[in-house]
Amino acid sequence: MSAWVLPDHIADVLPSEARHIEEIRRDLLDIARCYGYELVMPPLLEHLESLLSGTGEALDLQTFKLVDQLSGRMMGLRADSTPQVARIDAHLLNRRGVTRLCYCGPVLHTRPSGPHATREPLQFGAEIYGHSGLEADLEILTLALDAFKQTQIGSIGVDMADARIVRSLLEGLVLDANQLSGIHAALASKDAIELTRHLADAPTATAQALLALLQLYGDETVLQEAQRVLPQTPAINTALAHLKWLASHVEGASLSFDLADMRGYAYYSGAMFSMYAPGASDALARGGRYDQVGQVFGRKRPAVGFSLDIKALSGVAANRPLRAAIRAPWGEAAELRAAIASLRRLGETVVCVLPGHESEIDEFHCDRELLQAAGQWVVQAI
Repeated sequence: MSAWVLPDHIADVLPSEARHIEEIRRDLLDIARCYGYELVMPPLLEHLESLLSGTGEALDLQTFKLVDQLSGRMMGLRADSTPQVARIDAHLLNRRGVTRLCYCGPVLHTRPSGPHATREPLQFGAEIYGHSGLEADLEILTLALDAFKQTQIGSIGVDMADARIVRSLLEGLVLDANQLSGIHAALASKDAIELTRHLADAPTATAQALLALLQLYGDETVLQEAQRVLPQTPAINTALAHLKWLASHVEGASLSFDLADMRGYAYYSGAMFSMYAPGASDALARGGRYDQVGQVFGRKRPAVGFSLDIKALSGVAANRPLRAAIRAPWGEAAELRAAIASLRRLGETVVCVLPGHESEIDEFHCDRELLQAAGQWVVQAI
């Protein structure tokens, strides 16, 4: 095998794409800061039990594992940053009130999430800890929408669900991990035959309600239909009321609902959302409430957040114009070097043309040139 061949679903990022990704990364961090979110940088590598505590089998299968040569303990390369940020909130910050945190860094997946997905996403996320009210859910959803609008990706679709609906219907059933995983997979794929097979021993009312979920997707009328066909339990009524309230406050996006959706890692405990855009084959962002995520770190706190892959987002985001630059000759003259340094201090991009070469630059638009005129170095338009 050639030394330059990379593993499947792993790729170099070349200048044009790298510029686009970096511009989006900066914009997202700036937007989060405008909302009052503090940046944290958890490590890429961590003890396995810390990375996987309370997150379920899905994240376990996605995590690269290795042995620490210093301690002999099992370690993992993070596949998701949320458990790490929950640990930071619970153990390192240990604040009593509301904490807003954001992060941006690479994660690694053992398997791609889709046919064209990378196994090395650049994950950006924002999370609120310490507030159980819907105000936090709405702020996260609004921040995610603003992040999408900043990237100018066109029309935005938001699909909403609530983890409490399925959990309430399954309450009281004795299910092992494989059965539960099979039910969730059948709900996600809308496979009535497979779902019926998994519910063969379930009470008739429970089986009928879960099968009814397969048809409960579409616009806001889904919520009215759900109130009619689903059991009137407190958890389901609360979930439907929360979805209706959140939907009434969403602006600048088309809304849909899929009450059977249980995709994502096992920590979701309330309202959830996925965000879509033209040109993307899958959700570009996922988020929701996960109040249980800090419990394994000894501090159960209300939590809600979202995350996205900047690499995937850059694939559908509008291209931005090249940065204007100044072309300059290379030279040792003090006056020339001083002129170049002065322009760079002012924030200008100055590209020096090395002797014997033409300027070969794809990612800068050299629309001006530094020339010597009447003994002075001046900038002129090309």
